[in-house]
Amino acid sequence: MTAIHITDIEAAINHWRERAPACTGMALAPQVQALAEVYALMVYRHEDAVDENRLPPEALQAWMGWYDTTPDTPCIAICSTSQGDDLCKGCGRTFDEVQHWPAMTPGAKRQVWRRITLEHSAWRFNRYAERAAEGRSTGPTSHAPARTPSA
Repeated sequence: MTAIHITDIEAAINHWRERAPACTGMALAPQVQALAEVYALMVYRHEDAVDENRLPPEALQAWMGWYDTTPDTPCIAICSTSQGDDLCKGCGRTFDEVQHWPAMTPGAKRQVWRRITLEHSAWRFNRYAERAAEGRSTGPTSHAPARTPSA
């Protein structure tokens, strides 16, 4: 199961709230409404993740709209897996994650992003943080460089 963490649902809600804020007496934007329903059920059920394949189509589309604004890869062009390390010192991904990144689903990629962010031990978070900051888009949900085509 590839699960989308509740923090990603929250980030997507905030992304859409910023782009289509509700005015007094007006309904929520459709993207916010779709994601808020998923979020409310997660909170009610005390779940911290939802299966990527079980999101309603409208919520998945809204989540993907947010996902497309996030960086695709945590790579900072310092890959120690090419030197034989099982875990890259630069980005924090495993050798298999680096190798299979292009084929991974958005939910699987976000799981990896969450893990490496929580571990906070990769050089992208400390020693070479300036590389990770290059190309960073502005906005409250931005937390890494803009999406790049590299693996």
